[in-house]
Amino acid sequence: MQLGSTNRASAQPAIVPWALEIQAVSAVEPSNLVRTLTGAILGCGGWVLTRSTTDRGRVNVLFEFERAACVEIYTAVIACGIDLSRNGHIRMTELCQCTRNHLSVCGTQIASIELEIQTSSLKTTTSKAPGGSAPEQSR
Repeated sequence: MQLGSTNRASAQPAIVPWALEIQAVSAVEPSNLVRTLTGAILGCGGWVLTRSTTDRGRVNVLFEFERAACVEIYTAVIACGIDLSRNGHIRMTELCQCTRNHLSVCGTQIASIELEIQTSSLKTTTSKAPGGSAPEQSR
């Protein structure tokens, strides 16, 4: 009897890689956000491949995880104080639903997310009056 690889290959569903690019915003200070997000991803069994920040408050994180952990990853990202874009929520929801529906087939496949987060400073600075002096306070 001859073992044909074509029979086995046709019985397996096509592997469709999940590589998402997601934009988000956060009010968390960039270095704290990177530290918290990295810990959350690692805590869910993911791998952080790259992470960086810019002087303008942009945080970029590239990470991977087994698809079986997608709900935990999604939850962890949100719990870190990250507000995903509408499209980001839609894509993560699609990933989670697809994985749930085909868990036995694709649960061990790897998903990749490139997350770009624009942070905003929570520091309140004293505004200056037009003449360069501090504004008067009412008494």
